[in-house]
Amino acid sequence: MHSAVDPAITGALAHVPPVPEFNIPSTVDAWIAQRRETQSTLWRLLGPLPPLPRRLRVDTLGRFEAEHFVTEKFTIDNGAGESIPGVLLLPRERRGPCPAVLYCHWHGGEYGKGKVEVFEARHTPEPPGAALARRGFAVLAIDAPGFGAREGKGPGGAAAPGPAGEAAASKFNLWFGRTLWGMLLRDDLIALDYLVSRPEIDAQRIGVTGISMGATRTWWLMALDERLRAGVAVACLTRYQDLIAAGGLNEHGIYYFVPGLLRHFDTEAVVTLAAPRPLLLLNGDRDAGSPVSGIRYLEGKARKVYALYGAADNFESQVHAGVGHEYALPMWDAMLDWFVRRLR
Repeated sequence: MHSAVDPAITGALAHVPPVPEFNIPSTVDAWIAQRRETQSTLWRLLGPLPPLPRRLRVDTLGRFEAEHFVTEKFTIDNGAGESIPGVLLLPRERRGPCPAVLYCHWHGGEYGKGKVEVFEARHTPEPPGAALARRGFAVLAIDAPGFGAREGKGPGGAAAPGPAGEAAASKFNLWFGRTLWGMLLRDDLIALDYLVSRPEIDAQRIGVTGISMGATRTWWLMALDERLRAGVAVACLTRYQDLIAAGGLNEHGIYYFVPGLLRHFDTEAVVTLAAPRPLLLLNGDRDAGSPVSGIRYLEGKARKVYALYGAADNFESQVHAGVGHEYALPMWDAMLDWFVRRLR
């Protein structure tokens, strides 16, 4: 653990077990075995999640025309008591199956937003859906539990919208030994199942991206599912030990915490599972939720794994000076360029 200035933090850290070092082996074969074990541990820590639906039950709610794309609205039965609302943007100019991006919306306490982020420029320099569609990508986005059309429809019911709904969902899932984070990622994977099932999509060219909570979803999903062939995570790359030492626990909501994870390893174990697939990490040096000391540590571990595969060029991490928890224009341009070069 890193030393902390606040004596209360120092005292708390002095009374918990040290986090085991996540060592990178010297051969690819040894790494593959370690990777398999690490991935299994991650699934176990997320809890006994309901199995993914064997057959998707999708209702298409409408189809809407725009200049560069067609939007389909849909819902998917998640097999766990909730319906997942989503949108799929299909570019007009396409010949044969096209590449696609699973777009993960942020948190920001904006429970009424969710998937509509793809149509807005509130947190991005331009609307993400249109920008990607103009470049030939299909885009799929869903409402995470408690967001958008799902606000007030979780286990806390209509009386618990917004943060109350998030807290209720966390409590409900913990009673059954599982995590809200696991349930959120499970819905993302169901959305991915739907995306790869569409004949318009090239299942070998699917990426994932997002800002903030969407960034964390990005690197966790890359760790859990090989179908995601490239990722860009913006403004949320957190090594938990560094976050604790910096006094930043409340920079992230309750949805984000996975019980027991630090008894096994820190987030380098998650980020490195993306290798050797292309992964771009974009953060600011003034983002309190992503201490730079932790970013640098994660970079070192990831580069070792990518080097084992001879794929050093597939990993890139940028820390932008003077940038906080935001999507700066250079980051935006880097994201678009990354997907064009890696998927299109």
